[in-house]
Amino acid sequence: MSLSGVVTVIIVIAVLLASALRVLNEYERAVVFRLGRLLSVKGPGLIILWPIIDRMTKISLRLVALDVPTQDIITRDNVSVKVNAVVYFRVVDSEKAVIQVEDYFYATGQLSQTSLRAILGQVELDELLSEREKINHELQSLLDKRTDPWGIKVSNVEIKHVDLPSDMQRAMAKQAEAERERRAKVINALGEFQAAEKLAEAAEIIEKRPAALTLRYLQTIREMSSESTTNTIIPLPMDLIEPFLKALPRRNDQNS
Repeated sequence: MSLSGVVTVIIVIAVLLASALRVLNEYERAVVFRLGRLLSVKGPGLIILWPIIDRMTKISLRLVALDVPTQDIITRDNVSVKVNAVVYFRVVDSEKAVIQVEDYFYATGQLSQTSLRAILGQVELDELLSEREKINHELQSLLDKRTDPWGIKVSNVEIKHVDLPSDMQRAMAKQAEAERERRAKVINALGEFQAAEKLAEAAEIIEKRPAALTLRYLQTIREMSSESTTNTIIPLPMDLIEPFLKALPRRNDQNS
């Protein structure tokens, strides 16, 4: 064999070896088919494929964040809303992800959209807004159950945004304002009730101990004198004025 023939053989062998050797990352797996039949799942690291007769499909095992497009949904109380979400999933069985479904990423996305409409169509608007965590759990359980035959594990589902009609937003704003006013009135009434109770207790104490009224009177005078005012009006207790009032009729009788 001539030198050129030897070089050609060496080049062909080198090309075949280069095409037969594959390196997979830690998060990758290769589903290998030999002549159309499933051979095995290989990886990570260095793997060898027979040229021409072997074919592989590479699968990533990393967590995938799938953005679910905005869906038009009618809730159980007939309110039209627009909702979008994000689904977190990963492949746990590479063999099923290749054999059982043609495109697991597309299939999971379509299933997420239909499940979102199905679940949210069974709840009312107030429940959608206030119990989002519960709805997220229901969506995750439903998707995880339906994607399990494909070797897919749905770990989490999060509703990102709920877009309400403008008239519904105005109605909810009025409702929230009315609720705040109601709470303010209740708190004000409760404060008045508690103040009345304290005043009644104070009146009972003063009735039993008249000296407490004198102390309160002196405290009031002290507070008034500490203020920077030009004129100060000092009220006199009726106990001090009463003797003079009784003496006036007697003096009038003597003069007559």
